[in-house]
Amino acid sequence: MTAPLPSPGAPLQHYVSTAPFDPMSVEVMTDEQARIHLASQTRLMWWKFKRHKLALVSGIFLLLLYGMIVIAEFLAPYNLHTRNVDFIHSPPQRVHFFHDGNFVGPFVYGREMKLDMESLKRVYTNNGADVEPLRFFCRGDSYRFWGLIDSNIHLVCPAKDGQMFLLGTDRLGRDVLSRIIYGARISLTIGLIGITISFVLGIVIGGLAGYHGGVFDLLVQRVIEVLQSLPSLPLWMALAAIMPVTWSPILIYFGITIILGMLDWTGLARSVRSKLLALREEDYVLAAQLMGAKSPRIIGRHLVPGFMSHLIATATISIPGMILGETALSFLGLGLRPPITSWGILLTEARSVSVIAFYPWLLFPMIPVILVILAFNFLGDGLRDAADPYR
Repeated sequence: MTAPLPSPGAPLQHYVSTAPFDPMSVEVMTDEQARIHLASQTRLMWWKFKRHKLALVSGIFLLLLYGMIVIAEFLAPYNLHTRNVDFIHSPPQRVHFFHDGNFVGPFVYGREMKLDMESLKRVYTNNGADVEPLRFFCRGDSYRFWGLIDSNIHLVCPAKDGQMFLLGTDRLGRDVLSRIIYGARISLTIGLIGITISFVLGIVIGGLAGYHGGVFDLLVQRVIEVLQSLPSLPLWMALAAIMPVTWSPILIYFGITIILGMLDWTGLARSVRSKLLALREEDYVLAAQLMGAKSPRIIGRHLVPGFMSHLIATATISIPGMILGETALSFLGLGLRPPITSWGILLTEARSVSVIAFYPWLLFPMIPVILVILAFNFLGDGLRDAADPYR
């Protein structure tokens, strides 16, 4: 029963209800409910992301790949430019564990090469009596780790005076597996650097257009519409073709990265603009303006963090496009150039149909490209679902 209203000037105790307290009327949260209500936004996103098993596996896979490129020289069985002239276009070798019914450990059989005089094709056959055990944490080809430290330690090496080509060799007798590992360093990092350039341009230009509007917004929208109406691949090819052939491989690498980044910002800029058009009318933005905060501070400290999760999901979806762009340009001969090695450059070995028919293992660099693109797409789906507050 509710206590009567106190009269003015009554003692303080008259303001307290004298109705009996019913503990059964109070709803007590369980430990699980309290854990959810007290969790931060980042923790809630992590819990939702873990439910997306495919995205979680893709994230772990990408972390392993990016960790691999740090120690690419150690993981590759051979140096990037090591040639084995006696094993040109050698097919992949299988790893065996048992020989004549006895466990030997991981090994490959030695190979013998004969030249087919009719087709002029090298024919390789395994020598069943030549067992070549693999060595681990061994000394092999010399290399300079990140161009700084001289070393010759590898994770796995062929037997002494033996050969090991798990994914075959190319037209110069170079190990395809080693070149794929080295190429991952270029193909994976070009997406990260390109998306960084794209993010800076997209957030700055889209943020200013959405926050201020007016003539600047109209100009930005028209520029975005023009750039998005142009076919991407021909535009990439035209810009890549104007780079001087006298440039060093490093300059070519940064040139391709800048081209990919400067042409990919349009979609992000539109997304940022639409978000800021809605958020700039919020009360906390008005409070920041009344306190004298400048536009860059309001955009960078108050508006952009409000949808940072959306930006992260957008980045994971944009990176595969840049990797495919570099692969396509390098495959067409307009991207990176030797001695730099990327997955696109490795695929130039398989341009001819006859080469693919005789040496199909030269298409192996396409497998990591497909896996990385799928992994980034699955990761982006998981991050987008986890960042959606309405799910």
